[in-house]
Amino acid sequence: MSASKGRVLLAYSGGLDTSCILAWLIEQGYEVYAFMADVGQEEDFAAAEKKALKVGAKKFFLQDLKREFITELIYPAVQANCIYEVGALAWHDFAPNLLIARGMIEVADREGCDYVSHGCTGKGNDQVRFELSFYGLKPDIKVVAPWRLPEFYNRFPGRNALLDYAAQKNIPVVQTAAKPWSTDENLFHISYEAGILEDPNTTPPADMWKLTTAPEEAPETPERITIEFTAGLPTKVTVGNKTHTDAVDIFLTLNALGRKHGIGRIDIVENRFIGVKSRGCYESPGATILRAAHIDLEGLTLDRNVRALRDQFVTVSLSRMLYNGHFFTPEREFIVSAIPASQRTVNGLVRLKLYKGNVVIEGRESSEGLYDERQSSMDEMGGFEPTDTTGFIQIESIRIKKWAQANIRRGQAGVTAKDVYGTRA
Repeated sequence: MSASKGRVLLAYSGGLDTSCILAWLIEQGYEVYAFMADVGQEEDFAAAEKKALKVGAKKFFLQDLKREFITELIYPAVQANCIYEVGALAWHDFAPNLLIARGMIEVADREGCDYVSHGCTGKGNDQVRFELSFYGLKPDIKVVAPWRLPEFYNRFPGRNALLDYAAQKNIPVVQTAAKPWSTDENLFHISYEAGILEDPNTTPPADMWKLTTAPEEAPETPERITIEFTAGLPTKVTVGNKTHTDAVDIFLTLNALGRKHGIGRIDIVENRFIGVKSRGCYESPGATILRAAHIDLEGLTLDRNVRALRDQFVTVSLSRMLYNGHFFTPEREFIVSAIPASQRTVNGLVRLKLYKGNVVIEGRESSEGLYDERQSSMDEMGGFEPTDTTGFIQIESIRIKKWAQANIRRGQAGVTAKDVYGTRA
């Protein structure tokens, strides 16, 4: 019998890819340990452990990372209003890979593993997030990435080949040839890719969506809730006569409400970090509600220039870092240090109506609101002197008048009015 190639800790989900990879790594001569994180997915963890050991894993490790996922990733991203490209919540796709990587490195160090491994495809974002996180935590770690090894991807050119291999190895899997799309579920979201979804013009089948009720089938009666924030963080959710104050309980409650009312479905084509466009479908019920409430409260409590700087710099930069896996980096530490200062005044509550896929803001209040009802009123001056606006407009118009004069001079030199002003309807 040939000597072992070493001990490898595999990020194990229990699904088709990682179950087959576990068996394949054993075939290649590795001693395989399986690592699984509880990040809120609906999973029978005891069954997953039994399955991993049956396939051939020497040990199985399970870590509960739900609280860390919420407090270290989701809530800071909410504070920064992170969003990616066309409206995808920026942290939908990176999921908790960053925290899973940290948990894996801890176990790999403790158990003397020579390698870490994952089941991410060679075209996806997750491989980048995992491996940049591995190296950011343990620079000398060695990574086995099967989907980038010719001996693996030539043997398994598609999901049907994996299904055949699973059948040969008697590995039970959820995926079928009829429903071969890939799913990734956690506390924040579930994603769907591959299979029939690779045609961007194919409407997702109704039975694909797992978390949320179809909006047209959601309750006919709207549900009203209140979310309270302290320094931009949700600290209390009130639903009827019930209140929720624990960070995890708050998010689970919002998830349940969003699922019930069909909130948080998106279907997009996005630009992956690696350079490939990807069509993905996502369900992010609780986060969609939370982000809508947070953005609304900021309108009442956040200074205009602070908000502009945060939106232009912190939001965009942190969104990109989270999406691209640049978490254990100096720039991420620098960016997040600005979040608490921007959120100091974001205190108050928002009242929302949840109805058939919609999050409707019905009101908000804050003892630290910068809104002045009297000053903004159309029925009284409230300390505002209208004549002051004349000077404001005059000052603002100086450069605009100069630009207009320059345009007129250029018109006399041969530039037509059409060139300057464009075609008028």
